[in-house]
Parts: sequence; structure tokens; C-alpha cells
Amino acid sequence: MSTTANLTRTEARERSAHLQLSEYRVRLDLTGATDPARATFPSTTRVRFTATTPTTFLDFLGEVSAVVVNDRPVDAASVYDGARVRLEGLRTDGSENVVIIEGAGHYSRTGEGLHRFVDPVDGQTYLYTQYEPADARRVFATFEQPDLKASFVFEVLAPAGWEVLSNRAPEQVADVAVQGPAVRRWRFAPTERMSTYLTAVVAGPYHQAAGEWAAPLPDGETLTVPLRVWCRASLAEHLDAERLLEVTAQGLDFFHREFAFPYPWGKYDQVFVPEYNLGAMENPGCVTFTESYVFRSAATRAQYQARANTILHEMAHMWFGDLVTPRWWDDLWLKESFADYMGAHASVAATEFTDAWTAFANRRKAWAYTQDQLPTTHPIVADIPDLEAAKQNFDGITYAKGASVLKQLVAYVGTEAFFAGARAYFAEHAYGSTTLTDLLAALEATSGRDLTTWARLWLQTAGTATLAARCSVQDGEVVELVVTQDGADPVTGEQVLRPHRLAVGLYHLQDDGEGPALVRTHRLEADVAHAATGLTAAAGLPAPDLVLVNDDDLTYAKVRLDAGGLETVREHLGALRDSLARSLVWSALWNATRDALLPAAEYVDLVLRHGPAETDSAVLTGLLANARTAVEDYAPATERGARRAELAEGAWQRLTGTEPGSDAQLVWARAFAAAAATEPAVADRARGLLDGSERLDGLPLGPELRWALWRALAATGSASRAELDAELERDPTADGVTQHLAAASSLPTPAVKSADWDTLLRPGGLTNDHVDATIAGFVQPAHRDLTASYAEPYFAALRRIWAEHSIEIAGRLVRGLYPHHQDAADGVAPEEHPVVRRTTAWLEANEDAPAALRRLVVEARDHLLRSLRAQLAGTRAFH
Repeated sequence: MSTTANLTRTEARERSAHLQLSEYRVRLDLTGATDPARATFPSTTRVRFTATTPTTFLDFLGEVSAVVVNDRPVDAASVYDGARVRLEGLRTDGSENVVIIEGAGHYSRTGEGLHRFVDPVDGQTYLYTQYEPADARRVFATFEQPDLKASFVFEVLAPAGWEVLSNRAPEQVADVAVQGPAVRRWRFAPTERMSTYLTAVVAGPYHQAAGEWAAPLPDGETLTVPLRVWCRASLAEHLDAERLLEVTAQGLDFFHREFAFPYPWGKYDQVFVPEYNLGAMENPGCVTFTESYVFRSAATRAQYQARANTILHEMAHMWFGDLVTPRWWDDLWLKESFADYMGAHASVAATEFTDAWTAFANRRKAWAYTQDQLPTTHPIVADIPDLEAAKQNFDGITYAKGASVLKQLVAYVGTEAFFAGARAYFAEHAYGSTTLTDLLAALEATSGRDLTTWARLWLQTAGTATLAARCSVQDGEVVELVVTQDGADPVTGEQVLRPHRLAVGLYHLQDDGEGPALVRTHRLEADVAHAATGLTAAAGLPAPDLVLVNDDDLTYAKVRLDAGGLETVREHLGALRDSLARSLVWSALWNATRDALLPAAEYVDLVLRHGPAETDSAVLTGLLANARTAVEDYAPATERGARRAELAEGAWQRLTGTEPGSDAQLVWARAFAAAAATEPAVADRARGLLDGSERLDGLPLGPELRWALWRALAATGSASRAELDAELERDPTADGVTQHLAAASSLPTPAVKSADWDTLLRPGGLTNDHVDATIAGFVQPAHRDLTASYAEPYFAALRRIWAEHSIEIAGRLVRGLYPHHQDAADGVAPEEHPVVRRTTAWLEANEDAPAALRRLVVEARDHLLRSLRAQLAGTRAFH
């Protein structure tokens, strides 16, 4: 990113202090999109604003051909530096300035700006925009910062026969008289005031399904919102529109009622788009989603739950983030934490997915705990000095930790006070921009609590606390139960003891009629704010078999099981009937494994022994992914072969013994395919599933599972390129092309590795999805010997990667190609491992490298150090 492209917070504040925007009129000519030789599209922006300074700048990453300031033509070359258009001679007397910028934007293959995709099935071209945090400037000239809101009017020229969508419904659609292929002009209604990064244009021969939602308004009128879901035409048969529209209506019912502010954006389009960088994006009235949510193969309940959660997450943004927007990216967490929390809360309150908090505890909080233990962790309220830093902070702290802390805040102030505060916040700041102070003021007013200390300890410090129970027992009764808290801010090194409103569950082994069960007999709720907090209500209660701190998952902290509890769950984890309680125990075990306290071999054994009792497919999927990580990253090299065989054989045995047609059968099948990528001994079984010689009743062998099996066979050298090509002929879809690339890149030959390395480093060589697929094949964990020689070229190429690729693609390359599959050596400290030392040397020699690049390298080193520590501790017993 060039210096002037990297807008700083200081520059944004300066510009915001002097400008008041009125309206953008943007004209995009997409008529050449179907021609692959056309790399650009004409773009014209007309923006109206008042100013109190004669000089400012517009942002644009494209080609500028004409600049007009207040009817005065300006030489474009003299005022445009490739990222900014300098504006001079502006009116400062309160009258409006009108600036027109004509130029061209570049079609994207990286998911940044206007992405162009050609469907390999039918040759049709599809376009969509993705901007957050600052890529609207790749499509039209903007004041690219969230607090400079304006109304937008979009006009789009597109091939006749295409659908074109934007944030508002079209006011006029008309044919245009042109020579050549027919063209249609779409002119959209003006939007409400909104930020540039939230605008959207989607164009192409998309398939649609329509519905409608209605709700009463306080004045007795009815609010009616048209609903539509869209996908590529070749995916239409897989679009389960009825289910999608049902969740959408349930969400709108919930938010309309709880927020007491009518849905403000007119219509509600949801578009599933190809090669998407994100899960979804909250463009008002035109939400975009990854098309991986359109299931081509059998899907588990967990996948439907995750999709519903994402739908509700983005819907929450229609109010929190779109209606009221953070002033700058420092407060990115304000909208993302809120939406992440609401995704789970609304799932439980409004949909069939009443166990959504279990998936949250298993998936989202695991992401937060991982991110929060990195040396680059930061407070939830982060310091974001510029756009590069903003891009890096779409992370587990901003989303999952923030949502976890909001859940704790709800427990702290009460659900009704929390929602009452949200209602007041929307009413006061609608269509405006805010900071943390505005939200806290609203919540303090409705809860009656002073949140200053709470906010300082939870939002302005980094790191995660560790909670544990110390239970003294005599004559079968509890004498004393103490909850301990240990925490330090890794940024400052200072001790941080946060206020936790939490529950402690006491569990006993009983026969519940279905066999031995761990039953919660007592639930103790307490405020824990010190290093040790006694729970006096526990005295005299029957001695429990398991003490579960943070039962019901009300707070954010790692939990350590005591010795007695660990022995109980080793034998009886599957006897915990409550899915959330099981998820919390599994979380404690995984954190102990990552912290080198529980050997990887023991974690894998626990998963294989107790996984079959897991009824939540989201939890089971996470456990099996963790088990594979434990084998490849945390198991000592001397044990790894045995652990690989154990996991592959264990997955196969459970696959063949699981109820036909169940979610569990599909999850175990996927786990077997993943394990087969490092265990050649099971190649015949994998091939048997593909050719039908191994038949398992009820197992749907769709394209997703077929490609996973082919990828595994390729990785172990048990499949040929010709066989992979034949599978592509069977599945010539966009996903098929991507999966074929991943499988072909998994072939274990030096020639394949060399060719893939060259392709990955060549700018523009691959789309974003194809970058990921190629990296996945290149770094197959069974290929350590084949990729060892690329460690030095990696470090040599880092600066070039960052300079020559977009930040999105550069980030994928820096993270994905780091030589992280390494083996610890006896007697060698992790810090002395050759790759760790080489990483440290690069950081010392490149102190002037962009901060975002250095952050990625620092994080990669930390992941490797954690892996090496776990390997060295692999034979040590827990506690």
C-alpha cells in the first residue's frame, strides 16, 4: 500500500473537521465486463459538499482522466498521485462545492473493489463489490472514511439481461440505444446517509427468489419490506430459498421488536457471491455472503446454524454499524462485537437454533482465546492509526472476544437494561457516527451503573484471565470453594483482575435412567473480581465430582480444571448431558493442550473416546479439527506417525459404526478424509469410498466429500494427476475448479512445489480462492521434507510479496507460506530453533517494514513457538 493510499486517523480527523457531505452521484459503465480483455470500467463521481478549508483530497485507486472543481477543469495529471486527487480552490463561504472525477476502476480478482468472476459452467460473468474497510475508492472517487456520510445515487450501465442491485431499489430501468450488444441503464433511488464502505453494486445474470416481511409501526401503519435471495444461475438448484427467507423473517421480527426502531433501508436483498473474501458484508439493503453458504453437498445442522448466525449477524448491523457507524476504525469493535453477540442471541431467541451459544463457546471463543494470547494482542478498543492497521484488526479480539465481553456486560447490567440502552443509542444517533463514550452513556442511563471501571478493565486492557476452582472437601462435604483469577495484560505486563459475573456448576455422577450421567446439582452465581473469591454458599454441599467454573459461559476467561475434575472428565466427559457444559470442558482441555499442559496424545485419545457421545455437530467438527492440529503441530515428531495412524483408524472405526444418515456420520467422514491426507495406510479405504467398493449406508458422497478424499489421496501420492483431471470433468463447477487446484497442488513432487511457489509469488497469477487452494496444497503437513528448502526463499521474498500484491492477497501469502510445520529437537530451546531464529533475524533486520507485515510475521513466529513448546512437553503429564 503506497504512503498516500494508507490514510491515517490524523488525516481523517482533519478532513472530517472541515467537510460536510451532501450527496454522491456515481455512474459506472459495466457494459464491457463480459470481455476478459477489458481490465477496467469507466467510473464517474459527482460529489457535493461544503468546506471550511480551500484544500482537501478525494481518494481513488484507479485511473483519472478528468477533474472538474466547481465547473473549473483541472489538469488531472498534476493533482492525482495514484491514490489521492488533490482539491484546491474550494469555496469556504458555506456554499456548496461540486467536484466531478472521471476515470476508470480496475476489475478485481482479489475480492477487493469490484470483483469479476466468470462461471466455468456456463461462461456467464458476475460482478459484486466489497469495500470494507476502504475499497470503495477502487470503484469510484470517495472521501474514504466512515464518519463522512452522505446520500448516494448510483447509475449503472450493464448488459441487457443482467440484474443490477444496489443499496436501494431502482427508480428507473431503461434500454439504451447503442451499437452492438444491448445495454440497459439502472438508476437507483437515493440512499439515506451512509458511509462509503457500505455502498454496494452487484451485477450479472443472478437467479432470485422473492418473499416479503411486514410488521406494524407505532402509528398504526404497516412496514413492508421486500425480501430477495440471489445466487449464480448455475447454483439455483441448490439455493434453499424458503429456509433462508424463514430465518430472515425471524430475524427481522426479533430486531424490529427488540430495537424499537423500524428497519430503515427499504428492501432486504441477500446475495451469495463467488470467490468472497469474507463470510458476509452488511451493505444496507444489499447484504453479500460467501456462496459457500449455498450447500452443493449434504450439510450438517451445524452448517445451517452457522449460516443462520451469519444472516442474523449481518442483520444486526443494519442498526448497529449501518444506522449508527463508528467514527473511525478504533471503534470497529463497537459494531462487530455487537453483531457477533446478536448473531448468537437472536439465533437462540428467534430461530430453531436454541443451542447457538454452544457453537459460540466452541468456535468463536476459541478464536478469541487464540488471538488474545499472541504477542500482537490488543485491547478491544484498539489503537488504529491508519488503514493498514484497520485491515489487520478484523480479528478474534474485535469480533469474538468483543462479543464474549458483551455477553458478560449483559450479565452485569441485565438483559432489559442492555436492550433499553441500545434503543436509546439508535434513537439518538441514527444516521450518525459515534464512539465508545456514546454507547456507555446510553447503557449507564438505562442500567443505573457506572461503567467507567468496567470499561477500563474489560475494553482497554488486553489478554485473557485464567479462572480455576480450589475445592476443599472433608467427610464427603465441601468445606471451602474458592475461585481464583490470574491475569496480566501482555501489552503492559501489569496484573489485571477483571470483574466477572459468572456461574459455578457442581456436578455429580448419577444414573439418570439412561446410564451414568454427570448431573449439575447446584449452580452458584457470584461476582469474582479478586485473585481469590470464596463462595460461601458452597460450604456443606455434597462433594462434587466436577466443579465447572464459568458454567453457562457468562464471562470471557480460560478455565483450568482441578485434578479431581480432570480425572472425572477423562472417564466421563461424554456423560455430561448438557451440550454447553461439554463444550466448556472441551475448551478447557484444548487450552491446556495449546498451553503445553496436556499432551497432544492425550487430547486425541479423549476426542476418540468421548467424541462419539457428542451430539452437537459443531462441537464434534471443532474437536476433530483440533485433534488434527494436535497431531501435526503439538505431538513430538517421534510420536507423530503413531498419532496419525491412530486418528485415521479411529475416524474410520467411528465412521463405520455411526448411525447411517446422521450428522455425526458426515462429520466423521470428513475427519477421515482429512486424516487420510497424512496416513497412506488408509488410502485403499479412501479410494473404496470413491469407487463404491466401500459402501456406507446413509453417507452422501457429494462433491465436497469426494474432493476431500481425492485431496487426501493426492497428498500421500496415492492418486495421479490424470485421476484428478477426471474428477474435474465430473464436477466442472467453480468450486470443482478450486478443489481440483487444491488437490493438484497436493501432489508430493518437487516439480509441483516449485511450480506452485512461482505461481503464488507472481502478482495477479491467481484469484483469491485459488491462492488459498494452492497454499493448502503446498503446505500439506505430510510434505515437510518437500517444503523445507522454501524457508529461506520465504524470508527473502517477504518485502516483495507485500509490495507487489494487494494487502488481502499479501496477507494470505505471508500467513500461509510461513514454514510453520517444524519439529522440536531434544535439548534445543524453542527460541533456538533454526526457523525461529531466522524469523527473529528478519524482524531485527526489517524494523522499517510496514507494521501490518511485521505483525503477521510476529504472529507466525509465536504460533511456531507454541507448537515447539507443546512438542517438547509432549510426554509430561497434566499438572
